[in-house]
Amino acid sequence: MADDKNLRIISTEEVEEHNSENSVWIILNDKVYDVTQFLLEHPGGEDVILQQAGLDATEAFNDAGHSMDAIEMTKEYLIGRLPDNEMSNPPSKYVDEKIAQDSYWNRSTVINYLVPMITVTLGVYLSYKLTQRFVKV
Repeated sequence: MADDKNLRIISTEEVEEHNSENSVWIILNDKVYDVTQFLLEHPGGEDVILQQAGLDATEAFNDAGHSMDAIEMTKEYLIGRLPDNEMSNPPSKYVDEKIAQDSYWNRSTVINYLVPMITVTLGVYLSYKLTQRFVKV
């Protein structure tokens, strides 16, 4: 990710200073996010984020099983990255892999609706035919 090198370098000490509801910074995968404006919008409530304020929230974020929309939304709050010597996590492909794996199924396409509908219809039809074959009324 060449763009990461252009981000502002922010130390963990600076992130730790932003740990109140007036200024909430968190670390996700060695990147720094200012999520202060997101507190009231967070579906899980502001307390969930405040518990991670000033900390590396990578594990908590990944464990929460966020939607693709939530993962995409983090880009709005990105303000910097940790210096190379402070990166605690190996480069994580979690978000990129999740986007690659799930992006197809998050698109609203006709196929995404037709395949399940056809499968269910075929299952009901076959069940009906088998029932008719064995039960003569």
